[in-house]
Amino acid sequence: MAALKTIPPGKITIGVLGSGSEEHRDLSDQVGSLLAKLGVNLLTGAGGGVMMSVSRAYISSPRICGICIGIVPCIDNEHRGIPKDGYPNKFVELPIFTHLPYSGRMGQDDLSRNHINILSSAAVIALPGGEGTISEVELAVRYQKPIIAFAASETLLTRFNRVMERAYHINDVEAFLLKIIARIEEELNVND
Repeated sequence: MAALKTIPPGKITIGVLGSGSEEHRDLSDQVGSLLAKLGVNLLTGAGGGVMMSVSRAYISSPRICGICIGIVPCIDNEHRGIPKDGYPNKFVELPIFTHLPYSGRMGQDDLSRNHINILSSAAVIALPGGEGTISEVELAVRYQKPIIAFAASETLLTRFNRVMERAYHINDVEAFLLKIIARIEEELNVND
């Protein structure tokens, strides 16, 4: 029987969604530290709030590998290629600059970077957020990406799609991610 392959460190990217204005430090710090410990890449929308807070925790935590990636929107349709003010936040290690201006209520539009955020992630963790976060959650469901919502209580998640799994403790988020990693390892072994 062949030994199960392990995924080379830093080859899995996990997307984290959340408020662009509120940091939710209690949640973001836990998620950033967990992702660093697991040796996966972190992908965010490169802005403030949760995006900045989780990125800060990730790069401040001990890690053997992995990189903090940020998908950067442009100012607007007339200024494609010029990053939106405040983007990328100072904790992003690899900014990916785009020509895509939309977010918030327009987050599912074809000119939104949210599609890249979701499609580039092996799995997604949603922290509390507004219209932009909700649009990313809906895209994750549409694209059938594994997604989990993480908050201290259900009241912070009431606007999210009911289809998605919920976690109220970081151990549940870790268990979710370990299942994703094991599934990817199994697929690599089967395809070998």
